[in-house]
Amino acid sequence: MRNAAANVRPCWGKPDAGAERVVEWIAQAAAEGVDLLAFGETHLGGYPFWVSITDGTRWNAPDQKEAFAYYLDTAVELEGPQLRLVTEAAAEHRVFTYLGIVERRSDTARGSTYATLVAIDPERGIVSAHRKVQPTYEERLVWANGDGNGLRVHTFTGREGETARVGGLNCWENWLPQARLAMYAGGEDIHVSAWPGSVRNTIDITRFVALEGRVFSLAASTILSRDDIPADFPFAAALSDSEYTDGGSAIAAPDGDWLQEPLAGEERLVVADIDLARVREERQNFDPTGHYARPDIFRLKVDRRRLSVADLGDEPVTLD
Repeated sequence: MRNAAANVRPCWGKPDAGAERVVEWIAQAAAEGVDLLAFGETHLGGYPFWVSITDGTRWNAPDQKEAFAYYLDTAVELEGPQLRLVTEAAAEHRVFTYLGIVERRSDTARGSTYATLVAIDPERGIVSAHRKVQPTYEERLVWANGDGNGLRVHTFTGREGETARVGGLNCWENWLPQARLAMYAGGEDIHVSAWPGSVRNTIDITRFVALEGRVFSLAASTILSRDDIPADFPFAAALSDSEYTDGGSAIAAPDGDWLQEPLAGEERLVVADIDLARVREERQNFDPTGHYARPDIFRLKVDRRRLSVADLGDEPVTLD
């Protein structure tokens, strides 16, 4: 089975163009015989990089409000045309795809954004949409808290008929022990971690997850620089000419060895062929949710309800 992480640039703030570019990378992955492809955190829409470099904590600041409104306007809905296009491409090219998006809900929370990791099955379409359970540090000024609805592991079949189970988490959720355990307990063979970018984020945790879970660990990261930011973004003129993230996509084996070390600065697919038998081999001496677990002492409970502030019912409007 062949896995790949897209160490590529997003079309920041341009969801339509971004979706078209994702489709191109899916086609490229298919041409290289890839079965599973992952993109970085909020690849479609873009990471809110400006907060940490523009004093984003200023209360009621008009420029920060303007930047947030811009960001909200460029977020995508799960039922929207951008994801429809990507879903069609995943089906056409038979590539199971993990895609990080900036999500805007279509129900009760239309004024908030979420860092959402969407899993797209070539045959079934979107099978989960995992909203990051806890945004990190300055991200909390932009993204709302998610819930446990998307903490799921999926079974998919590769081009050669081999079946695997895959799950995924966003960025620093991968440092959250309970979230990792939920994924391992789902029976992961492959763990996807989606990152905004930078080798410093993926150099340690990718191998750690592989060793702890006895899984293939695939880290997908983006490359982003000043030139990628649209000229009409409110802070565009004030941004420095620097590279904000340098990629860092990587793949590690269940024994913690690198199959592909973190890649910096180069825009391409990071590809590795995996032998799922290695997962079973490494679990001979450690299975964190099997023979090495103690459910009589330690147990994890996961609430998978899709949370909302209000239940407005679904009764149709009547005029009599």
